[in-house]
Amino acid sequence: MAIRTAKLNRQTKETDVSIELNIDGTGKSSVRCDEQFLKHMLETFARYSSFDIDMVAKGDNDHHLVEDVAIVLGSALREALGDTPVERIASAVVPMDDALVEVDLDIVDRPYAEIDCPDVLYHHFLRSFAMSSGITLHVIVKRGFDDHHMVEATFKALGTASGGHHKRETVLSTKERPKVRRG
Repeated sequence: MAIRTAKLNRQTKETDVSIELNIDGTGKSSVRCDEQFLKHMLETFARYSSFDIDMVAKGDNDHHLVEDVAIVLGSALREALGDTPVERIASAVVPMDDALVEVDLDIVDRPYAEIDCPDVLYHHFLRSFAMSSGITLHVIVKRGFDDHHMVEATFKALGTASGGHHKRETVLSTKERPKVRRG
């Protein structure tokens, strides 16, 4: 099977975003941008999806930068998928401290987004990502009170549903695990 990759650049008056994406990767990332939370979320997405992401992003403000990064990432995913048959439908539920988030997606080329996200900027990111990648995306925040945790759990769940589910080790593995101290 050929490795599925994409290399894209988007330049506007407000932003300059370049990406190299390998969706058959190992979760490595090199994200260079001034918006530190966006950098953290992209690195999290890469780790949980097992996609390799190499990105450089510059913008005049956070809104333009976050939106264009989502468009470029979504477009790169669409290009990397090509015509290769994939398991279209996937979902993941991820806990993170107080947050519990469910992500359901269908890689179907009928873009649609129903997003429950407490942060308007990242709501916009997720919608732009879904529209540019051509996927149907549903995000449901089941509970939580810390916006950071709810957004981060969303990116973990999106990554897991996008590709990480086939590579992760089950929690009930018989491999040696660190001992948990109780009491």
